[in-house]
Amino acid sequence: MSSHLSVQAAELPQVTGENERISAHRIISAGGGITEILYALGAGQQLVGTDTTSSYPEAATKLPSVGYQRNLSAEGILSLAPDLLLISPVAGPPTVLKQISAAGIPVKTIEEDYSKEGLIKKIRHIAALVDKQNQSEPLLARLSEDFDTLEKTRGHSDRRPRILFLLTVSQGNLLAAGSDTPADAMIQLAGGSNAMNSFTSYKPLSTEALITAAPDIILCTDLTLNSVGGLENLLNRPGIKLTPAGHKDRVIVMDTLFLLGFGPRTGQAALDLSRQIQSFSVLKSGL
Repeated sequence: MSSHLSVQAAELPQVTGENERISAHRIISAGGGITEILYALGAGQQLVGTDTTSSYPEAATKLPSVGYQRNLSAEGILSLAPDLLLISPVAGPPTVLKQISAAGIPVKTIEEDYSKEGLIKKIRHIAALVDKQNQSEPLLARLSEDFDTLEKTRGHSDRRPRILFLLTVSQGNLLAAGSDTPADAMIQLAGGSNAMNSFTSYKPLSTEALITAAPDIILCTDLTLNSVGGLENLLNRPGIKLTPAGHKDRVIVMDTLFLLGFGPRTGQAALDLSRQIQSFSVLKSGL
């Protein structure tokens, strides 16, 4: 993941401060979290297209799609005549982004830092780009309230349950989330410990590694659960039942963008995850 980011960062203009501003009336967003932020800032009416990860709010799903953020369509983007393209760091391919930039359309990469502070910076950057700084202040205040509530609810227990985040890729193969991922950040925000923090990004999960990790809880998204054919099929995957999580059916399933988007609802998502983690502790006689 990091190598992809470094290549792209060298080729495209970056958001480096909070004072850059573009007079944009036709915006395309490639990144679900970015799209959410634009709507929360009151810039939804300026959007003319989104990518397939932009599943919230519902209005975003009604706009023309320019494809998956990692495999954007130059033709689709240019046909919508945007005057600004906002993308996540994983958006691409680089050849398409170069083509868009060469057509005179500003392409701005919104950097990610999976933390409360990083999210605040992300919102401020987007607000500055689309001239919505005034609208960002109430949004940031609500976000701060969400994180304050999370802090009070999460408590300060020394026991941090080991949580394994699973993600499906092609043909239903499972990957585990390591450090430097939104899943890892959300687990920590919610008061858990990533059971697979010895590596970065995502890696294939072997049965042996799964059993050794011994997660107390398995976390996945609704899309992952659907791709493996439901909860029963997930629990019957090799090695799952040999873990504390699998043995006691401790699985938490959350909406993909809600959990991983790092947008305006992130504080709420972390609070939701924290409460579900705690419910396992209380209802099932500890971990």
